[in-house]
Amino acid sequence: MKLIICLMLLTFSFSSFSAVLVGLVDIQKIITTIKEGKGVQKTLEKSFNDKKSVLKKEEDKIKKAQEDYKKQSMVLAENARANKERELQEMMMKLQNKTMEFQREIQKMEQEMKKPILEKLRPIIDEVSKANAVDMTFELSAAPIVYAESKKDLTDDVIKAYDKKNPGK
Repeated sequence: MKLIICLMLLTFSFSSFSAVLVGLVDIQKIITTIKEGKGVQKTLEKSFNDKKSVLKKEEDKIKKAQEDYKKQSMVLAENARANKERELQEMMMKLQNKTMEFQREIQKMEQEMKKPILEKLRPIIDEVSKANAVDMTFELSAAPIVYAESKKDLTDDVIKAYDKKNPGK
């Protein structure tokens, strides 16, 4: 009797495990494809290009100073030459620091601008997953699924649903 019950339980449990459908979404693709995400991308690119032009001017200034130093290095006194080298190193350090500061600013700006999108995206992913009868949904880059017997990419469906609910920008 116990044996029959165990066999029945095993049979039912195996059949329920085989019916799992895994959903996959590519959040990065969604953000770069939706209308609101494209607006964020344009804003970030403009900010990046503005900062890049500031850095380019600083870089050109350093190159000019290096060229001037090379021309004058033979006629400069030892103290003057050491001072010029120190000035050039300080200029390069300032440029490096400014570059890192700009990178942090852009990253912070990107996080702040994408946060509201991600908050609106979560319930949409839930809805699309339920509509597609998906048991679990994974983000491709965070938890890549190497193999699943039954899987479905929901990315395009999520993009359409997001743009439908959030048509602006």
